[in-house]
Amino acid sequence: MKLLVNFSKGRKNAPIIAQAVKDTGVLINVERAVIDTSEGEALIEVPQEQCKLVRDSLTRLGATVRLLEHGISLDLSECVDCGACIAICPREVFTFDKDWKLSIAEEKCILCGKCVPACPHQALSLPL
Repeated sequence: MKLLVNFSKGRKNAPIIAQAVKDTGVLINVERAVIDTSEGEALIEVPQEQCKLVRDSLTRLGATVRLLEHGISLDLSECVDCGACIAICPREVFTFDKDWKLSIAEEKCILCGKCVPACPHQALSLPL
């Protein structure tokens, strides 16, 4: 399961993800992180059966945690199968199938958003 974790650096730069690993014993895969001097956001992946445990731990540590059930969304009525998203995606989320139709491996998506502005028909969107 993927969790989007938002946190403030106002907590004396506490390593909350490392602390959650230590507290729960659950290994956490950090897929993407953006951290500046005042706040941070990390997209993490945890085993489904331990998702609640990790989410509760991160919340206790002061983070805001949101379960992401979906990655990138494709509006099939707008998509023209041009492949612009294939070229820009760093995780190979998009491919063509045998009929040259766009195919999405949503579970690979790290929500970087690079594909959204690359789509000339605005057929792609990130979860809110």
